[in-house]
Amino acid sequence: MPGNYPIRGSRKASSDAAPPQHWCQARVLVVDDHCTYRLLLGSLLEKLGVPHQCCCDGRQALHLLAAERFDLVISDCRMPVMDGYTMTRELRRHERAAGLPAIVVLAMTASPDPEDIRRCMACGMDGWLVKPIGLAQLCEVLHCWLPPPQAAIRARTCVVSAPARHSRFPSRATMIEAFGSWDVVEPMLFSLIQEAHADLAVLIQAQANQDATAAAQRLHRLVGSVAFLGETGLEKAAVVLINAVQASGVAPNQAALDDFRQDVERYIDYLSEL
Repeated sequence: MPGNYPIRGSRKASSDAAPPQHWCQARVLVVDDHCTYRLLLGSLLEKLGVPHQCCCDGRQALHLLAAERFDLVISDCRMPVMDGYTMTRELRRHERAAGLPAIVVLAMTASPDPEDIRRCMACGMDGWLVKPIGLAQLCEVLHCWLPPPQAAIRARTCVVSAPARHSRFPSRATMIEAFGSWDVVEPMLFSLIQEAHADLAVLIQAQANQDATAAAQRLHRLVGSVAFLGETGLEKAAVVLINAVQASGVAPNQAALDDFRQDVERYIDYLSEL
């Protein structure tokens, strides 16, 4: 999990330890257009006893931030209506104008490249998290960014370890290890499969209509779906396709789009059998 984090002790955060008592008084806002990511983070935060709220785009997030108190925002970068970069710029502008303390904003991204990192820092984000986010990783994040009141002085220099990524499909055992219990995994998996099927249907329609914008948008959402449970090898193919479709349109990339769809369908069929 690369990024900038506040100094804390050398003790490694453990998902097995009881959550600190002060977490129950903090509030976290999760912003993501992908329903399954909202479901996952909401379930993990509930498991840790952290009050939270979820919304699906940056505009909704700004309304909530103007109306309610939050201590931490965890936001996707690319969303419809208003993306995470724009949301953070608007939040920082409002904080400066009103003389308010800055709320910590952490970006969520599937595979950050130097340009993504530059954009995160340029818009005023404090750090970034690499998907998928499991229980142990989220505990580390909260230990860093929700310290007890007496330790609230923040210097941006703590680095939190990145989750291991494996180029293989997940099993029941690896998902329970990552996310804490099958009670968390099962509804999340159902949501993930349903969303992926819906996005594949829209991608098929975008191909039929030669709609490059819609095709690129659905490919981006499918990147989130296939990267959700760990690296599968499909993510890089999706990023290449997004760039190709944006550069030259749907028609020259029809065969590659068909192949990618079939690969995603096989992956979703595998998840359905778990």
